[in-house]
Amino acid sequence: RMVDSIDSGDPRVLNKLGAFAPLVQGSFPGIEDPLLVIKTDEPGSKQKLAIELERFEGLSRDLVNHTVNDVIVMGAQPMYVTDCIVCGRLDEDIVGQLVQGMTAACKDQECVLIGGETSVQPGVVVDGLFVLSATVIGVVDRQAAIDGSAISPGDVLLALSSNGLHTNGYTLVRELMERDSALRARDIDGEAFLDVIMRPHTGYYPVLKSHFGEPGLHGMAHITGGGIGGNLPRIFRSGLGAVIDTGSWSVPPVFRVLAEAGGIERPEMMRVFNMGVGLILVTSPEGADGVMSALVQGETRGWIMGEVEAGAGVRWV
Repeated sequence: RMVDSIDSGDPRVLNKLGAFAPLVQGSFPGIEDPLLVIKTDEPGSKQKLAIELERFEGLSRDLVNHTVNDVIVMGAQPMYVTDCIVCGRLDEDIVGQLVQGMTAACKDQECVLIGGETSVQPGVVVDGLFVLSATVIGVVDRQAAIDGSAISPGDVLLALSSNGLHTNGYTLVRELMERDSALRARDIDGEAFLDVIMRPHTGYYPVLKSHFGEPGLHGMAHITGGGIGGNLPRIFRSGLGAVIDTGSWSVPPVFRVLAEAGGIERPEMMRVFNMGVGLILVTSPEGADGVMSALVQGETRGWIMGEVEAGAGVRWV
């Protein structure tokens, strides 16, 4: 089943499943000075809930999309993905579903799953559970890399919507559900709370790829654990901060439900969750309108949420 899932026929992959390590093409036509962008990540405690609910394909998409997003914010094209599944007992059906889900997610993000590791460790991982991770390798031309060095005061902050929690805050969510069992079935705009929080993490590469290399695109921040305040400043050099208009977007209902269920104040909500903002682009004022007009596709919304200023951190207005 793994062979059927992984053998995509991609000419860049030079050997088959079963080799000690994948052999892949290391030349990148059209890229004069290639830089590799490499990231390893995992879907966090959301995987415990996904296992309980047997939502394995969604979990695979969480893993691939989250990790690919971390690569593409550097301006890179995602190329290759390897996975690691550590389990206490090998469940062939579950592992097959995970690999198939990752293969499908890779196809959507225009990269290829080239292999990985499935490790059975009884006594280390409890039977019925597993630990999932992946490594994504991307490539970008040195002159097109987006490292935040071009960001300056007056640059515009463009937000891209999340479809929900993505892969952060699930330790708190599980605690709230344990306190209130009725929370799982609570209606949120015609959809059960449980279905809303288990939506797979949005993958932004198909929406963003056509803008890579544009001189007006100065930086991108993936909003994960730590929220906007913890992630946006990661791409600023010393002496830069951001002012964000909190009235520029409507926070999705699921976050209001979570705040009410736990009696959580807004600052803590902003620290734990993305609050409806999945990714932030930093553009020149001249480039903002052009990027925004061509950016939004499908269910992903975009809006101007603030600007860069001299200072440090994030200032909310």
